[in-house]
Amino acid sequence: MTRFFAWAWHQPYLLLTVTSLFWAGNAVVGRFLAGSIPPATLAGTRWLGAFVLLLPLAVGQIRRDWQTLRHHLPYLVLVSFAGITVFNTLLYWSLQHTTAMNASLMQSTAPLLIGVWTFLLFRDRLTGKQIAGILTSLMGVLVIVTEGDLGRVRHLAFNVGDVMVVAAMTVYAFYSALLRKRPVVGALTFVTVTIGIGSVLLFPFSLYEVVAQGRTVVITPASALAVLYVILFPSVAAYLFFNRGVELIGANRAGPFFHLVPLFGTALAILLLGERPALFHAVGAGLILAGVFVATKNPAKPKAPAAPGR
Repeated sequence: MTRFFAWAWHQPYLLLTVTSLFWAGNAVVGRFLAGSIPPATLAGTRWLGAFVLLLPLAVGQIRRDWQTLRHHLPYLVLVSFAGITVFNTLLYWSLQHTTAMNASLMQSTAPLLIGVWTFLLFRDRLTGKQIAGILTSLMGVLVIVTEGDLGRVRHLAFNVGDVMVVAAMTVYAFYSALLRKRPVVGALTFVTVTIGIGSVLLFPFSLYEVVAQGRTVVITPASALAVLYVILFPSVAAYLFFNRGVELIGANRAGPFFHLVPLFGTALAILLLGERPALFHAVGAGLILAGVFVATKNPAKPKAPAAPGR
């Protein structure tokens, strides 16, 4: 078994595929928990639990990497705030207002959003095909958000939860692009430290939900198992796997694996939540995937990550 995990750690496509499966499950579980646990509280519980599990395993590596971590503290706070605090709170909040299927489908925008951020941050060139692909995929998102009635755009009468999914993916794409500047520390160090910082940053939001808003937390055996799932799989395993995949092949090449999320997520939503697909789901998903195909066809070779500190 140890030999298998050692082999799998060097297989980016396997790691990223499993990551997509775990994240699809996260959308389904987040929808299941809507109404039982407030979004920031769920995110805070998720990441605090992940941090508690990882810290004993990572403490030795963190000590070795401590000087590097101190030197890159502003960067670590920024990526933690984006990838842990804001992204997860927005996603769980959106799942209180939209379906797991919609959320899964619109996560397909990630590769194109990553392309936009790598252009804005690092001036990676956007080609005409990429621009055309972005516009096509955005049209697909619009079809899903408006449930096939584009006339809603004039009156802004569409599901705010769907809009928040896109906002969440925009933030996560920013996090993904920033991984290019990741300091040279161990994978376990990076994940544990960013999760720990993100958990601390989530605490005020959780406190606001429970104290100021009077939101309640309903714990049942099913909800407890659901929380355990999001701690172990979409949190600990998926972030380790995703960060390792980006390290091996780069953010732009890792981005298209987000398109497995709607495939897995739709299947799980139908099987576990009883959600039913509609024609606008198929049309929107088709436009999103068509946009990605256009944008990523014969892509330029991604730039090598810059040395930290440059």
